[in-house]
Amino acid sequence: MTAIDASQSGHFSIGGDLKVVRLGFGAMRITGQGVWGEPESRDQALATLRHTRDLGITLIDTADSYGPFVSEDLIKEALFPYNDQVIATKGGLTRHGPDIWRPVGNPDYLRQCVLMSLRRLGVARIDLWQLHRVGSDCAPEIQFEIIAKMREEG
Repeated sequence: MTAIDASQSGHFSIGGDLKVVRLGFGAMRITGQGVWGEPESRDQALATLRHTRDLGITLIDTADSYGPFVSEDLIKEALFPYNDQVIATKGGLTRHGPDIWRPVGNPDYLRQCVLMSLRRLGVARIDLWQLHRVGSDCAPEIQFEIIAKMREEG
């Protein structure tokens, strides 16, 4: 049996300076049905996350809304300290039940998303934070301004 090595997919740089293996792991489905709540098997979800290291995967993509919060919590439990793995996360969606996703662009809410992800992931800095969707509750420019300000703050 041939060992799988994700690095064979090549590498790319995010923002010109954050080098990752092209084949990453999307952590949306390590939660419950409808991307809501705990997974059917917490042990299997943790084992799957830990196996990403064996495969040479260096980019893990998640979001605060996956679970909500479940995916980030599992990632921290399975992979912290992250060493050479980059944990990318997202914010800007609220969850009110399985398969329900509502965009919110209020700058205070976006800041809260970042702060809570920092805490759940156990890091002082998020290398890649993304806005899920532009919320209709305020102008897109206001949402992009707060994201830029948080980036400047580090």
